[in-house]
Amino acid sequence: MLNDSPSVVVLSLKYIYLVVFFALLAGFFHPIITNTTFDLVVVGVLVLFLGLAGGVLLYRASTSEKRTKMFLGAGFALITISLYFIFQLTGRV
Repeated sequence: MLNDSPSVVVLSLKYIYLVVFFALLAGFFHPIITNTTFDLVVVGVLVLFLGLAGGVLLYRASTSEKRTKMFLGAGFALITISLYFIFQLTGRV
């Protein structure tokens, strides 16, 4: 029981760090300065997590022996969807 506690705290801190980093990357201070809503920041964070999930699947493809093709396909699909959403958010599609 005592060994599970630090791992849960460390895991929680990792995800909190990722959310804060992605929020800053998505432009957290822009809505504060311009007095607008945080809708685009939330969407930006979700798109970044989608791309991160694709990157994790690509990593899993390199370490897996049985499901390499499935991980590759899903990873590239998630990264492509994330890239499409980024282009859509910036108005380039």
